[in-house]
Amino acid sequence: MIEAPFIAFVINKSDDGVQGQLQEMSPDLLDAGEVTIRVHYSSVNYKDALAATGAGKIIRRFPCVGGIDLAGEVVSSDDSRFRPGDMVIATSYEVGVAHHGGYAQYARLPAKWVVPMPAGLSALDAMALGTAGFTAALGLVRMEQNGLAPENGPVIVTGATGGVGGLSIDMLAQLGYEVVALTSKESEADYLRMLGAAEIKLTSSIDHEKVRPLESARWAGAVDNVGGAILHWVLAGMKQAGTVASIGNAASSNLETTLFPFMLRGVSLLGVDSGYIGFPTRQQVWERLANDLKPRHLASMTKVIGLSDLPNAFDDFLKGKIKGRTVVKVLG
Repeated sequence: MIEAPFIAFVINKSDDGVQGQLQEMSPDLLDAGEVTIRVHYSSVNYKDALAATGAGKIIRRFPCVGGIDLAGEVVSSDDSRFRPGDMVIATSYEVGVAHHGGYAQYARLPAKWVVPMPAGLSALDAMALGTAGFTAALGLVRMEQNGLAPENGPVIVTGATGGVGGLSIDMLAQLGYEVVALTSKESEADYLRMLGAAEIKLTSSIDHEKVRPLESARWAGAVDNVGGAILHWVLAGMKQAGTVASIGNAASSNLETTLFPFMLRGVSLLGVDSGYIGFPTRQQVWERLANDLKPRHLASMTKVIGLSDLPNAFDDFLKGKIKGRTVVKVLG
């Protein structure tokens, strides 16, 4: 049974702009779907901060409950794959963007968006991973499928202190890769080494005016969360048959580069779409996140806040002051 009314963080648009606030919500306002979930945890991603503040044109309908991630317990289901009491995960698709999301004590979703909770993960673990962890794991899986292996050489991770960056470092290091963390935050070097980075490289050491079409071949793989000039520099330094997972555009969505890394070194630039990748891949990636890809330092890089703390949580994301992951405890 749904306890009515319940608390939700609802994003709306008015003449004053886009704003989100905590308010009571009636069950009959939940969106259509086969699976109704009592939400235990959600998380805060950069995308959530853009959506909740109107800093980015993320929300496609108003009003909308924010939160692109959620984990919780099935209350009712019209799909035979899910029964009351089952623990489940939902990330991406239209959640928190065009369909009421995880910043509410209840959610109703299409069954095809819902993943059974793998053995070995708790709801808190799942949201400490969330979209960021799923994206990092999907990028790693795609690179493995394109031949990446520890013996091939170092893997560089850009935007290293962010959620995807930090989780990528931890996953890669525990699989035996030599990981180089690229960051603008020299003060976070010890944190990155704790996660498993063998080397810290500062973005300030790169003179983008002097980057040649091909630099010394060093990287067997790369996880890029930044885009723009950094991705151009990464591509120029790839080894023969190296593979790059393009995940984010924190610096720029534009890429001005040359064909030489692709034509002369056989480099693969792989797009990573964690938003709409379906089954069975989605389930398989979550299974690996519960097993060999489960980060060793997940608890150390996770901060837990309450639903009432949400209105004050977004500013630091927009200012780039966040490291690791922020989990929202929704269950009252």
